Amino acid sequence: MTDYTLYYWPIQFRGQIVRAVLAASGADWDEAGMQPTADLRAALPAEQPVPHMGPPVLADHAAGTTLSQMPAILGYLGRRHGLMPGDPGLAAMSDKIVADANDVLYEMTLYNGAQMWTAAAWADYRPRLARWMTLFEETGRRHGLSAEGGTLLGTGAPGIADLTAATLWGVMTDRFPALRPMLDATTPALAALCDRVRARPDQADLQRWSDARFGDAWCGGQIEASLRTVLEAAGTSDDTPQAG
Repeated sequence: MTDYTLYYWPIQFRGQIVRAVLAASGADWDEAGMQPTADLRAALPAEQPVPHMGPPVLADHAAGTTLSQMPAILGYLGRRHGLMPGDPGLAAMSDKIVADANDVLYEMTLYNGAQMWTAAAWADYRPRLARWMTLFEETGRRHGLSAEGGTLLGTGAPGIADLTAATLWGVMTDRFPALRPMLDATTPALAALCDRVRARPDQADLQRWSDARFGDAWCGGQIEASLRTVLEAAGTSDDTPQAG
């Protein structure tokens, strides 16, 4: 039996950060697949192993524990596999960074697809996206992060905070290359951290596996299609917005 089963869609969105942490921990896991994930989501709460509205859902077979919600899953894995700082304040900061990443993903899908992106909506949002990048950069700067080295919270090795940041921004700018110049110009230390973490063998192997299995899909559906449309129309010629 594998260590874990992940219930998530065949995309590189919230569940990809869970996959990144599983890969970094050296764990074995199964992907439940599209239909079992959909069936579990549709089940009555009384019939679900953990009552939830949607994936990701992670089952830890050895512990007999099943969790939903990306922040809860990452906090659990980080503590179980030694990827959380021992200092309570830095552990709380790790949880905060995960929560920030969840907020970024929520906003980038216009509240889980409640609306579709338009050129005007994207133009209004770009400065806010730059500010989000800057929040991660400034957190790292306060803990010694630079383009040359360091981690987001000053830990000796990358932990949950770094894996979350690298997967959030690295995968996003891979799927949408027009966003990479903004990351490089706005937050060079964060961009370098993303590259360093994602170059690690476990993360590079995960990315190759994910690309082969899931293709270019990020959040999927009409919301991703609308985002691609506005980014293609905007191109890379816009001035990088100043976060403020």
